Amino acid sequence: MNKNLLIFGAGGHGRVVKETATAMEYFDKVDFLDDNSELAIGKCQDFNNYLQDYSYAFVAFGNNEQRMKWALQLIQAGFQLPVLIHPVAYVSPLAKIEMGSIVCAKAVVNTNSTIEKCCIVSIGALVDHDSYIGEGTHINSGAIVKAGSSVERLKKVDAGMVYSNETKLKEYSFEVGV
Repeated sequence: MNKNLLIFGAGGHGRVVKETATAMEYFDKVDFLDDNSELAIGKCQDFNNYLQDYSYAFVAFGNNEQRMKWALQLIQAGFQLPVLIHPVAYVSPLAKIEMGSIVCAKAVVNTNSTIEKCCIVSIGALVDHDSYIGEGTHINSGAIVKAGSSVERLKKVDAGMVYSNETKLKEYSFEVGV
């Protein structure tokens, strides 16, 4: 099996994905498919033509629903969806990151947290301990998911937001007045 990666989408997020994949020093070759970019070697719809040359594929679309739709097609076609973790991100050894997800530079995924498939944990985002991030979710730049929180499937936590499930947090809180 080759270690070549095909990235779907050559826009801003796609280029971040390529930089992350390259920084990992695992893949032999990294290329784009995109319907509207000169950086791409072909169009997304023609992905079957690349099955022989690329074992891995990664969907780099910002639209959560489109990312999940394409990921399912690629899995069915036989591509492997890697987990991409930038070398300067911190991911606890007790965290679980599922296929097709990316943890960008300076992001943190803390102890006992789960990142379901096809998620984006953007640059500088923090997912604190015992949190659950549903599939296809995007935790944007600098966002904080507080300890013990659960983020539903396909949700976007915008840049700089602090997200929590107050009811769940209260079960574990020792704060005065809670």
